[in-house]
Amino acid sequence: MSATEKTFEFKAEIKQLLEILVHSLYTNKEIFLRELVSNASDALDKQRFAAASGEDAAEDAAPAIRIDLDAEAKTLAVTDNGIGMTREELVQNIGTIAHSGSAEFARRVAQAKNNGGSTGLDNLIGRFGVGFYSVYMVADAVEVTTRSAQAGAPAQVWTSDGKGSYTITEAPADTPRGTRILVRLKPDLVPQFTDPELIKEIIKRHSNFISFPILVNGERVNTVPALWREPKFQVTPEQYKEFYSFLTHDDAEPLANMHISVDAPVQFNALLFVPPHDTDLLGLNREDWGQDLYVRRVLIERRDKDLLPRYLSFVRGVVDTEDLPLNISRETLQDNLLIRKMHSTLTKQVLGELEKMTTDADKYAAFWRAHGQIFKTGYSDYVNREKFAALLRFNSSADTDAQGLTSLDTYIDRAKTGQKAVYYAFAPSREAAGLSPHLEIFRRKGLEVLYLYEPVDEFVMESLREYKEFKLTAAEHAPAADLEQFPDEAGKRTAEELSGKDAEALPGLLARIKDILGEQVTEVKASERLSESPVCLANPDGRVTSSMDKIMRVMSRDTSIPKKVLEVNPDHPLVRNLLGVFRANPEDPFLEQAIRQLFESALLLDGYLADPHALVGRMQDLLTKASGWYAKTREQNGNS
Repeated sequence: MSATEKTFEFKAEIKQLLEILVHSLYTNKEIFLRELVSNASDALDKQRFAAASGEDAAEDAAPAIRIDLDAEAKTLAVTDNGIGMTREELVQNIGTIAHSGSAEFARRVAQAKNNGGSTGLDNLIGRFGVGFYSVYMVADAVEVTTRSAQAGAPAQVWTSDGKGSYTITEAPADTPRGTRILVRLKPDLVPQFTDPELIKEIIKRHSNFISFPILVNGERVNTVPALWREPKFQVTPEQYKEFYSFLTHDDAEPLANMHISVDAPVQFNALLFVPPHDTDLLGLNREDWGQDLYVRRVLIERRDKDLLPRYLSFVRGVVDTEDLPLNISRETLQDNLLIRKMHSTLTKQVLGELEKMTTDADKYAAFWRAHGQIFKTGYSDYVNREKFAALLRFNSSADTDAQGLTSLDTYIDRAKTGQKAVYYAFAPSREAAGLSPHLEIFRRKGLEVLYLYEPVDEFVMESLREYKEFKLTAAEHAPAADLEQFPDEAGKRTAEELSGKDAEALPGLLARIKDILGEQVTEVKASERLSESPVCLANPDGRVTSSMDKIMRVMSRDTSIPKKVLEVNPDHPLVRNLLGVFRANPEDPFLEQAIRQLFESALLLDGYLADPHALVGRMQDLLTKASGWYAKTREQNGNS
């Protein structure tokens, strides 16, 4: 042992703590490199601050962090030309576990300033003073060579195997200012942590946005700057596009970018993007969403799902905050009020950006086609209900095709005088909506109807219920009295009133229909809304729509056919023909055959008819009879 070498024993309790730190605190071995790079970044920040403050710590070389790999020597070295450490600081910062040199340095500078202003050291990463010891997850021994920027301070070498003791000795006088940490790797980890490509990948994953150059075997790794830290007016569209491509590996132009800087209630910066297309086309990565969370440019959590609600999961980006409470390993966040405040602020920012996007109809249509389905799941966000509702889009009966998109505001602007409801109807397609019996009165009155094609749309409407004093009303539940106040549009067919005999026979026919169908329907009544169809089915309670009823039945695995109200259109020619048959003979077999056919046709339109065999057989029989009557009539009339 030389005259300058001195051996120090770890205290017994510190030995136990070190064992815990190495084997239990960190879950991923590669984290040691993040911690060493973070410490190097701190040292460079301290040196830069000291130089700017006029202390005897002039910078003599460009600040940088160098990582050198040597597979033959089985070593990995992390070197910085930062502020370095004296012998006393070595004992305090490394020899004493949980003594944070960064925290102590910031405290001393703040005390020296003593003016209430910023110390300029808010970006120092170290807080707990335990990150260095993560190196023993991969190291058999560690050698720290350091020379302090303090004038006249000799260079020192700290060595330890992390088991029972460490030694400190003076280093050669020509040792450059800064710190070099030489890690003698465990044999089984040499191939992994001397692989330049793997080390570059680790740096890019955890420390890519450290503000100083990081070089692996002389090649710079962190070439993409932390744009969110730059003033907005200094960032070009090309830089935003480059950063988006780096983040998502997508070469397309994002639909929008959000450069956010917030000072209160919590200080953070963010750079968020709206991709131009769905990033999960096959549904294989539904859980691969969230923002990358950084604390002072160091990645803490990839795909953090607490910063934005799930219905905004299409947003990609990074969030960087100055001071979030982490667990001691810095691998996970502690649940706290600050995260919830960031969540609230970011959600409002994203919704505000989408609102701006609506001024460009084509761009918003592209957004809606890409992300509308997931966005609609935000119906439970009661805090942002109005903003959410204003951003919704639906196909409408007023649109010229299925690609058209209508907002609730546009619907309200087009509403008829005296109209106090936004009417909607569920349909599997626009064509099906055009054939829906429930919408006949709306077509006759020229009332616009929003078409719902996805099951989630039902939950959206049920949750919102109202928008700007307009009630969101299912078309099939709209009171006929409310609709009759609007005049029929010109050119719509109006049937002649029932003759006296048919009017008298109508209640009997309705009763006969109920006798024929029995318990299959709850009621049979004359319809006030049908004009083109002979019959339709309606829910008896008037609250649950047909589509919602089907959703609930699927969820409960109920395959039975629901009992509904059968509404009969007295103005339809087929019903009037049945009135004639009924008046002639209420027990005519054709009457029962026709009624069952109409009922099953209504079931088919509503999607409840599971077995169509009886319907098809009955249809063929009716066609056989009808074709015979038609041929006989043609013959009697001389084929005219």
